[in-house]
Amino acid sequence: MRIVGLTGGIGSGKSTVSNLFKAHGIPVVDADVVARNVLKKGTGGWRKVVAAFGDEILLPNGEVDRPKLGQVTGPYISSGIFLEVFKLWMKGYKIIVLDVPLLFEAKMDKWTKPIIVVWVDPDTQLQRLMERDGTTAEDAKSRINAQMPLDLKRTKADIVIDNSGSLEDLKEHFREVLVHVRKPLTWTEFGLSRDGALVAFVSILFGVIVCRKAL
Repeated sequence: MRIVGLTGGIGSGKSTVSNLFKAHGIPVVDADVVARNVLKKGTGGWRKVVAAFGDEILLPNGEVDRPKLGQVTGPYISSGIFLEVFKLWMKGYKIIVLDVPLLFEAKMDKWTKPIIVVWVDPDTQLQRLMERDGTTAEDAKSRINAQMPLDLKRTKADIVIDNSGSLEDLKEHFREVLVHVRKPLTWTEFGLSRDGALVAFVSILFGVIVCRKAL
C-alpha cells in the first residue's frame, strides 16, 4: 500500500488538490473530517473529552469547541485516521492519500511516502486568504503565522506543487504528480497492501503443506 501524505498551509489550495485526487479515483482520508466525526456529540471521543475537561469545553449546541481543545485531541484523531486507512486497506485500495494540515506537527509524515506539499508564495497566500474569508490583512497574517511556514514545509517534501498560478496551471502540475503517485508499487508497498498480505499468507500456507508432506 502506498500512503501519500498531502499537506500545505491555509489558503495554499491543498483542498483543491485533495479534490483532484478524489476526481481521479484515489481515495482521500481527510483529517479535518475525521476530527469532526471523532469528536461528534455522543461519540466515545466526545465523552472522554467532556469527562476530562468538563462542560466548559463545549459550545452552546453541545458540540466540542475544537479550536479551544487544540492539540489535546491528537491521539483520538490519529486513531480515527488509521481506522479509515484500515477500512480502505480492507477494500483493496493500493494508493491512499492522507490529507493532514498538521502532517509534520503531528509526526504523521513518517507514515507517508511520498509527501506532497502544496506551496504558494506569501503574497498570493495572503491575498487568497483575505478574499476567501473576508478578513483584514492583519488577521490573515496572524492566522498564517500561527502555522508552520510553507517554506519550511517544502524542505520536508518529496514533491512540491507550486499553486501560485492559475487553476489551469495547478491542474497541469497535478497531472505530472499523478503520474508519479500512480507508478507501480515497490515490493515493500505491495507487501503492505491487502493483496500482498494474501499472497504472503498463501505462500506461507503452501510452504507449510509442502514441508508436512516432505516429512
